[in-house]
Amino acid sequence: MTKRIKSAEYLSDFESIFKCPICDSSMKVFETKSLICTNNHTFDFTKHGYINLTTHPIKTKYSKALFEARRRLIAGDGFFESLSQTIAEIINKHVGVKKGTISLIDMGCGEGSHLSNICDIVSSDYKKTVTGVGIDISKEGILVASKNYTNKIWAVADLANTPFKDKQFDVILNILSPSNYAEFNRLLKADGLVVKVVPQSGYLKELREVIFDEPKKQSYCNVDTVERFNENFQVVDSSRLCYTVTLDKSSIQSLIQMTPLSWATTEKYGQSFSEGDSAQITVDLEILIGKK
Repeated sequence: MTKRIKSAEYLSDFESIFKCPICDSSMKVFETKSLICTNNHTFDFTKHGYINLTTHPIKTKYSKALFEARRRLIAGDGFFESLSQTIAEIINKHVGVKKGTISLIDMGCGEGSHLSNICDIVSSDYKKTVTGVGIDISKEGILVASKNYTNKIWAVADLANTPFKDKQFDVILNILSPSNYAEFNRLLKADGLVVKVVPQSGYLKELREVIFDEPKKQSYCNVDTVERFNENFQVVDSSRLCYTVTLDKSSIQSLIQMTPLSWATTEKYGQSFSEGDSAQITVDLEILIGKK
């Protein structure tokens, strides 16, 4: 059975959550090859198993190489392992106690490793059935996700015009990614949870200090981001997660490749940072937990 057919069969169990991104009507899987709305707008499954539900081509600066480097760092090196564990714990505490099956969407999922890891932990450690949906505007990210992670729904989609009906998800994840709070509120069930992860002042500080000369660019300030979150949701909890990871030479290269920080620097700076055999890298994040 091809990936296209497997994905179409898997998604057909959840077709009721979809709405057409063009006309908002209901959608169904047709002949295990397409998702078609009642007005015959048609979106085909790709051979890799994802579906593109954007209404016009969108170019991003995020390359396939960036997403593959990110996957090596997350899935191979466990760079965000503590974050996945913490989020899984949050989901179980706030949602899992009430529900046997949890519907979870990662808005801006990139190459899918965060979503896959979190679903696996919630499923194995807390014995919950999890339906995982990952969307991203970048086709390259969704391509890497669909190649590596099965039994998830992967879609190229616009965060400002998501192809889902109202109130479909128990949990919305938004990890180091842009937000669209109007859509988050629309998609979230009445008792649902939004988990947003933002960088804190020490995040990747070792890399920032090499790239930027100005002190204000060498650390993050996310006061505005946190304020906007507070304006849109009732904050039920927040926590700061700070730890260091030792990376070897090859993992340092993956870090440089995966972060948009490297767009701001010359190859010389990136090269000088990766010349060492290992490096201590700081992960400093704030996890915001909100409800409607």
